Parts: sequence; structure tokens; C-alpha cells
Amino acid sequence: MTTTYAIAAGRAAPLGATFDGDGVNFAVFSQHATRMELCLYPDGGHEIRLPLPERDGDVWHGYISGLTPGTRYGYRAHGPYAPAEGHRFNPAKLLMDPYAKRLTGHPVWNDALMGYRVGDPEADLSRDIRDSAPHMPRSVVVDPAFSWGRDLPPMTPVEQSVIYEAHVKGLTRSRPGIDDPGTFLAMASDRMLDYLTDLGVTAVELLPAQAFLTDQFLHRKGLTNYWGYQTLGFFAPEPRYLARGRIAEFQQMVARFHSAGIEVLMDVVYNHTCEGGELGPTLSFRGLDNASYYRLEDNPRHYVDDTGCGNTLNVDHPMVLRMIMDSLRYWVEVMHVDGFRFDLCSTLGRDGTGSFDRGASFFDAIRQDPVLSDAKLIAEPWDIGPGGYQLGAYPPPFLEWNDKYRDRVRMFWRGDAGSVPGLADRLTGSALQFDHSGRPATSSVNFLTAHDGFTLTDVVSFTDRHNEANGEGNRDGHGENYSDNLGVEGPSSKPAIVAARARRRRNMMATLMLSQGTPMILAGDEIGNSQGGNNNAYAQDNETGWVDWSEPDREFHAFVRRMIRFRRDHPILRQKLFLHARERAVDRKEDLFWWRRDGAPMRQADWTAPDMDALAMELRMASGTPAYAETESAIFAIFNQGARRPFVLPGTDDGSGWDWVVDTADPDRPTEHVRRRAEIPADSVSVFVSWGTS
Repeated sequence: MTTTYAIAAGRAAPLGATFDGDGVNFAVFSQHATRMELCLYPDGGHEIRLPLPERDGDVWHGYISGLTPGTRYGYRAHGPYAPAEGHRFNPAKLLMDPYAKRLTGHPVWNDALMGYRVGDPEADLSRDIRDSAPHMPRSVVVDPAFSWGRDLPPMTPVEQSVIYEAHVKGLTRSRPGIDDPGTFLAMASDRMLDYLTDLGVTAVELLPAQAFLTDQFLHRKGLTNYWGYQTLGFFAPEPRYLARGRIAEFQQMVARFHSAGIEVLMDVVYNHTCEGGELGPTLSFRGLDNASYYRLEDNPRHYVDDTGCGNTLNVDHPMVLRMIMDSLRYWVEVMHVDGFRFDLCSTLGRDGTGSFDRGASFFDAIRQDPVLSDAKLIAEPWDIGPGGYQLGAYPPPFLEWNDKYRDRVRMFWRGDAGSVPGLADRLTGSALQFDHSGRPATSSVNFLTAHDGFTLTDVVSFTDRHNEANGEGNRDGHGENYSDNLGVEGPSSKPAIVAARARRRRNMMATLMLSQGTPMILAGDEIGNSQGGNNNAYAQDNETGWVDWSEPDREFHAFVRRMIRFRRDHPILRQKLFLHARERAVDRKEDLFWWRRDGAPMRQADWTAPDMDALAMELRMASGTPAYAETESAIFAIFNQGARRPFVLPGTDDGSGWDWVVDTADPDRPTEHVRRRAEIPADSVSVFVSWGTS
């Protein structure tokens, strides 16, 4: 028996499939289509096509009474197939709703997914008339209502934040003692929450959790897009991370994180889609309105590619910008996430000419939006397009991933000549990049490692990348990692090398926690996780990419935990105001000093001395800090990449001396009180605290 449906006019807003209790309103944007068909799948297989009866401006819409959540659907768009003019309409291709809140799965690679005939001499100028529906997932109508109870976002001040970058599957797949490993529910397990709470992180930044596609070239090699930077749907959670196929699983995860006082940040990819270039598949945006959704070259057959992924979303188009803003608001309002990290954010800041503009429409829209005003916003401040590297150029309230921090810290601890000034810049919040436009010192997201690159264990175990498993001839990934194997490439059982590597990791982690800015830790670094020297594990959905919990480095875990707490307990280390050696009204002392080993202030010639291999800094609360925020008098830290040698410590406010509280050469040493002189171990970080009167 064939079900018949009566379709009424419905409404042009909101976009997507909206259940109102009586039926479902469907609304989809297309500026250049000539006809839009809604495709329903009432029994999961049989397709019913219904032309959307109304068009308001460029939004096609219709309403069907009696439909309920769980209804599966898609679209077919009619219009010109004229790639040379920028149009690629092909009603033979079932299209996913860009606003779909849930997907049944992923496209199954088949040539029928292409809008053109694969192998035709005319390439994408040809047209393929095979039905792609057998190979396409279905969009699903959902009711996103969730019983949140008394859920409240932690709203952790940025200056108190410690971010933990994690992959949903990678963090939980091999974690013992949890159900549904590799899913949102596993992330929300008691065992996982207890671990993260004990570690002391305040926010988990999830690698892409919106629905994404495995690239065809990876599929052909038997690999998977593991990281997820090929977005298929901007509103739908990744189906692989849903244990029961319900979006409530994501909401449950967020609610449980909030109950533990931990924020949930999402890594989002709005700079391109998974459809690739002109020889990519027709899955959604390309078939609905190619000329509107994508930035096209002067020859509109070809795509602008500032992302290195084949296409670039046309954020300058008002309806594309609306889709991005609607998506962000959805994840905040409906899914309760606390913020976003924007992949290749420079692309989102390009204007109609393709130039980066910190006043671009995307930045203006997001900064004035009342829903997003409290969300944490983090930019990856580059893309591969012209002028794409824009570290420090973003408007407030954006934070930015600071790759210069990563590189300068690695260079210093590797022992590179001339690396001391670079370390000093990074310890004090990278003021050259960020101290403008009223931006706080927390604008710099400081990290030693991230998903893209070596793990911390691999930074001290490998000099060269080892990406052979990616099938690209070991040519992919960063060529210069500023890493050092300390004598042996790869794992070593030699006690001296094992000890040196452990100390180097402690030195780097201590440096991170002593730096002004917002620290970020890569999941697994705290337990010594390794990727076997693979610095581009984007396709390694296996033991290489997953965090290995089998033999955790408990000593390093304890050290990381201790340093996070040390940072939390010492406001001097996490200030919003920059330190510029300015005199403080409270005591007429400068807020920042740089000292030589002999106790004299650093001179200009000292910074460039060829044998300079140590840095000593004295920190106070910044000039301009309200008096009520004053705590300990000062912190004195020594970063010594050289030999064991004596240091003369500066005098304290009350003459009582310093408490030596951190020594990476001996992390278990008890606190020692010293007055003016200390023998500083080789290759170490030492931290002293003065509790004299402010």
C-alpha cells in the first residue's frame, strides 16, 4: 500500500525540517534552482517525491501534517547543469539537507554519487543520470528537546582555563572499564569524567564531532578519515559516535561534563565541505546551489581553494553566513556546548575579493550575536590562501592557536642557538602578536602539541616523521618538527635516554604551565602516549591514532596534574593584563624582570650572547591590577637548558628569601627555602615563590 501525503505551503523559516507536534515544516535554500523536490522514505526504501509548493525569495518550503520525528528524507534539485557557468544541478542525485539534525550514516562510495560521468573525456562537463539514492544516507527529522534539568554551563573565566584537546573515539576506544567505547556516551562515563576532573582540566576541545565523510582516496586505500575535517553536515552529530543513533547521546555527554564543571568546546569546519573540487561528489551543497554555497574562480567551473581541500565555502553570501550562524546557535542553544575552535579560520575572514579582513562579515556577525556572546571562540589563524597566516590579527573576543609558541618552546629545549629571546616572548603571552585592540594576554592559546603533529613523547623520541602508514610516501605532515630523539630514533630502553626524555617532557610541560596565555594539552600526552613517530595521523583510526592506556606513565601524569594545580593556585601565572616591566602603583616595583645568573639585570648584549642557554624571569601581578587581586609577592622561574650552575636569586620584598617549589630534575624533592643562591640542575626548570608582603 502506497502512502499519500498532502503538502501545504508551510513557512520559509526556520530552515531545515522542523517538527511542531502536528507535522513537519521543510525549508531549504536555493537561489538558482528552478524546482525543488522533497523525497520521503516512509518504509526506509521506497521513495516518494513531492515538489515543494512555495518559494519565498530563495527559500523553498512546504508542510506535511502527521509526519513525526524519525521520518527519513532528502531533496532533489532541478536547474541548469552548466559547470562552465557555475551551476551543477542534477535531480538524479539525492541531496542531504544542509540543516539535517541527524543522518542515518555516510555515503557509500560509488560513481553514481558524482554529478558527472566518471572517465568521460569531458570530465565534469558531462552529466551522470544514475540515481545516487541507493548510496546516500538519509536526513532524519528529529525532535531535539532534551530534559536538561538544572544544567548550567560552567562559564570558566578564560584566565582560569586549561584546555584538553581530545578525539571522541581516540580518547575512549582503548580505555578500560567503560561501555560503548569510541562514542559520546563513553566520553560521558564516570571513569572518563573522574579522570579528567582529577587531572584538573577545565574544558575538553573535541576534534570534529559534526558528521563527516571519509575521502574517496582514503577509502580506496582501506583507510578512514579519522580526524573528521571533511564536514558532511553542520547540524548533525557524527553517526559513528552515536551508540544508539540518538542525538540525545551528545546532549547527555554535555550535561554530564557540565555537572563535573568541565566545558565542552567543538572543533568546527566551516571553511569548506567534504564535496571537494569539481571532480568531487554531489552530496548536498553542490547539488542545491553550487554557485551560492562555494567561492568560484573567474572561470566558474573551478573552485577557489584557500583550504587545500578542493573548495571554499562562500561565507560572503548572506545565506551561507546564515547557515553557519544558525549552526553555531544550534550547538549552543540546543546542544549546550560552550564554545568553538574554528578550523582554518582565516578562510572565514576573507571578503568578496578573497582578502583577509578582521572586519569581515563573519566576524561582525559572530561578535554581535547575543547567543554566542558568552561562548569561547578560538581561531586557527591561518589557511593556505594568499596572506592566510594571520596570527594575532583576529578581533576580540577570539583566542588563537599560537604555533609560534609551540615552535619556540621546542627550539629552546632542543638547545637551538639564539632561542632564548623567542622563549621570553612566549612566556609573556606573545605580546608582539596579541597586545593590541584591548586583547588580553589569554588571547594566545599556548600548546606544545596538538592533533596535527607529534605527540609530546614523540617530540623527544623522533627527529624525523614516520608517516609511511598513511600511504603517501612519508611526504605528508610537517617537515620541520623542532624535535630531538636525544640519541636514538624511536623507543629506547637505555636508562640514560629514558631519563633524559622524561626530564625534557617535564621541562616542556612546566614551561607551558608557567606561561602567560591559555594552555592547551593534547589528550594522552600526560600519560606518555606515542603515535610511533607519525606526525599526521589523520587517517589512522587504529592503535596509532588511539590513546594507548595500557602502560600509562604514572610519574609524568602526576607531574602534569601537579603543574596544572600549581598554575591554578598562583594567579600571577594566568593574568589577563600583559607584563611589560611597568612600575606598579602598589609598591613601585616593575611587574617583570629578566635576570642573569649572577643576579644582575639582563642587558641588551646578554640576549644575543652566543653562549646564552638559560633564562630567569621574575613575575608579579601586572601593573594596573586591582589591589584586591594581589596574592603572593612574586614568582621566580629559571629555564636552564645548559649545565648545572649556580644562580643568584633576586632579593625579596621582606628579605626572607624564596621557597623552591618546582624542580623538574627532581620532581619529588621537598620544598626548600633559599635566600639568595641556588645550585640549578642541568636541563631543568626551577620555580621559586616569595610570599612576602605585596
